Amino acid sequence: MKIRLGIPKGSLQEATFELMRKAGFRFHVSSRSYCPSVDDEEIEALLLRAQEIAPYVEDGVFDAGLTGKDWIVETSSDVIEVLDLVYAKQSMRPVRWVLAVPQESDIHTVKDLQGKRIATEVVEMTRKYLKKHDVEAEIEFSWGATEAKTPELVDAIVEITETGSSLRANNLRIVDTIMTSTTKLIANKKSWEDQEKRKKINNIAMLLQGALNADNKVGVKMNVPKDHLENIIKCLPAIRQPTVSSLADSDWYAIETIIEEKEIKKLIPFLKEEGAEGIIEYPLNKIIY
Repeated sequence: MKIRLGIPKGSLQEATFELMRKAGFRFHVSSRSYCPSVDDEEIEALLLRAQEIAPYVEDGVFDAGLTGKDWIVETSSDVIEVLDLVYAKQSMRPVRWVLAVPQESDIHTVKDLQGKRIATEVVEMTRKYLKKHDVEAEIEFSWGATEAKTPELVDAIVEITETGSSLRANNLRIVDTIMTSTTKLIANKKSWEDQEKRKKINNIAMLLQGALNADNKVGVKMNVPKDHLENIIKCLPAIRQPTVSSLADSDWYAIETIIEEKEIKKLIPFLKEEGAEGIIEYPLNKIIY
């Protein structure tokens, strides 16, 4: 049994490969290839633009794929949404499709778009948004560099943003958020009915979620004196409770736990003050709940 997996090429490619690496799947692709190799004989992968993956999954060209919720909506693709993966090209947070205009524009609400011209890559999404607000405007497809088209060519744009820095750099302000989107692991409906394929897709989902769970977390273990054990446990964060085990020396215990990486710089000095020794911090690839 082998599943065909669509991997987004372009801005999400490196972030996806890194997430896959943490999940346990190592991909290798040459600069001119669209067929990456992977160290899993049950997976056959193909790189494709995120915009195209959902329709190909619906049609059965792929058994599963990774693409944005925005492109599922834009292409009206009928697929199984297996897992919500909150990551983007720059950060572990959702992206937004926003309505933006020049700073000096007199457009302040969606109603002000009546009779105006809008450039965007998500024509269908924008059309539905205008229809919802009972606004008629001309929508043109943008092949790229959308931020540069206003005000000379269009009155407004609908563009994707992660941090808003590109919009600010182009002297644009956000009027409204049309959609918030995250990356999705999706599956073809027929493939999902296949017991072996569903099991494999679910296993990929579990490992990907485990990799996301481990993001910005580290493992910490140490030896602590018996008379300081209670105070350290009381102040030590953990998913449930720290793991505590006795050492050969009855006056000492070993503690192990998982914490947010941002907390470690404050935690280690506290542990030293409480007499902890042999403190080890180690990175995590996956946490499976």
